Amino acid sequence: MESVNLSILHSLEQLTLNRIRGDRLLGPGDSVLVVGVSGGPDSVALLHVLAGLRRELGISLVAVHVVHGLRPLESEAEVNLVRALAQQVGTGCEIVSVPVREHARASKLSLEHAARELRYEALRRVAAACGAGVIAVAHTADDQVEEILIRLLRGGGRMALSGMRTRRADLIRPFLHIEKTRILEYLRDKSIRYSDDSTNADLRYLRNRVRHRLLPYLEEHFDRGVRQALRKTADCLAEDESLLAALTDQAIPEVVSQSGPGEKGAPIRLELKRAALVGKPMALQRRIIEKLLWQVGGRASYPHILKVLDAARNGKTGSELHLSGGLRLGVQREYLELLFPEGPGPWRGRLYPGKGRE
Repeated sequence: MESVNLSILHSLEQLTLNRIRGDRLLGPGDSVLVVGVSGGPDSVALLHVLAGLRRELGISLVAVHVVHGLRPLESEAEVNLVRALAQQVGTGCEIVSVPVREHARASKLSLEHAARELRYEALRRVAAACGAGVIAVAHTADDQVEEILIRLLRGGGRMALSGMRTRRADLIRPFLHIEKTRILEYLRDKSIRYSDDSTNADLRYLRNRVRHRLLPYLEEHFDRGVRQALRKTADCLAEDESLLAALTDQAIPEVVSQSGPGEKGAPIRLELKRAALVGKPMALQRRIIEKLLWQVGGRASYPHILKVLDAARNGKTGSELHLSGGLRLGVQREYLELLFPEGPGPWRGRLYPGKGRE
């Protein structure tokens, strides 16, 4: 395949190409990419940049715009902008509408959280339909800083504070180490139109308060380099997290003595050796339980993790814990059993009828 003349690439295109190659964001089979395009500056720039690198990377693109239904007065203009942009750069284009308000009410989520969940679901549906193994999103270095502060405010641990990754599973973020000022400069240089989301100025949203109030305050009153410092911290934590994740995977077979299908169609049942679990460093204990809770299909909330660990250390034989959604933790002398006795869903029965409850 003929390569582009790298000498004519814009500096942002060259930087993005270097990042994609250096971080190995695309594998040998990643020939089709879905690109999430909101119509805002970052995603518009991402589609343009990737379109300019198609021959060099050996890829084809499908632009996907998700309509959340939260700003009906702006949605039509954004849809038209994305369609025109896709036609201009010669990519496929899909427009998908999602019921954010209904999902937020039904799942008791914030509008931000509900929109994010449905947006990624929509992107993955389109990716599956068009045979794309990779979804490109336009998070920038500025988004990374905001995300780290939000996670810190919410009490995140090392994994949360390590921030977003340039590639995780099917998501790639080619702009994650690129500041927004460089992206806006690219758009000006290329005379590329984009839209402004009016909700980006709405201070009811935590991210906007972090962006417009907290970060400027920290820069003015504490350290002008706070953004770079936070990104550096996240990079260091990400390296540590990779090591701890590997150690967790190594430790789980030592802790799980038995696993298999649960009763009455439950997804899985795990049996955990109490002594082996509590003999691990606390940092690994938490990670082991978090991973196993996800594995059986439960919620890996921090309070649940602490309850399981306390049961491993101090739980009485025959006692049990009701976690959430029908998930039970049974305590025996040598082991814990983690399962859904009646499958996922509310259940008021008991694992050990006649035994005392912890």
